[in-house]
Amino acid sequence: MPQPSILCDIGNVLVHFDFAPAAQRLAARSHLQADRILTFLDTEKVLLESGQISGEEFITRSMELTSFSGTRADFLDLWCDIFSPNEAMWRTIARLRGQLPLYLLSNTSDLHKDYLFATYPVFGNFDGGVYSYSAGSAKPDAEIFQRTIQELGIDPAQTLFIDDLAANIFTADELGFTTIRYDAANHLAFEESLNDWMLKHEIVSSPIAKS
Repeated sequence: MPQPSILCDIGNVLVHFDFAPAAQRLAARSHLQADRILTFLDTEKVLLESGQISGEEFITRSMELTSFSGTRADFLDLWCDIFSPNEAMWRTIARLRGQLPLYLLSNTSDLHKDYLFATYPVFGNFDGGVYSYSAGSAKPDAEIFQRTIQELGIDPAQTLFIDDLAANIFTADELGFTTIRYDAANHLAFEESLNDWMLKHEIVSSPIAKS
């Protein structure tokens, strides 16, 4: 019988991200302006995160599209240097560890997943996850949620889904998950909703972090 669990998004929940500074740095090594680079890479990013091309193919295609003057390693460093910690959420995850299963569900690529797991220790708190690039589908499509339910053996009625995007929350609601739409600017409100859910499921946890 599945037990209560938490299913958590990555981007703008566990880490903040911003592609614009990376595009500026790429533009400095390209004949294209940053806005043109973002336009080019948006299409390639969709292919990458849906598993239609590999990370290596993405790097090759992107370097060609942007006429990038550096090495593959240089491009990868710039492409991955878009993240910053959400320390408030990290504290929350730390206090939840060991209390119930923690899982990830993210629209991401192998490049970013590998970088995040190697760079930020918070990801060591999670018991597994499903990622769009390997699932071949992405949120908000119901297909990736259904695959997540099957692969992780979770019960939507027993699972709290946390995501920052309304479309993803809508699909999860339709499939029977309890949901919280996360806003990093109002982390305390999230903590209060989380605590209410945990009390309902009789999960004992350490006190809410106030900072």
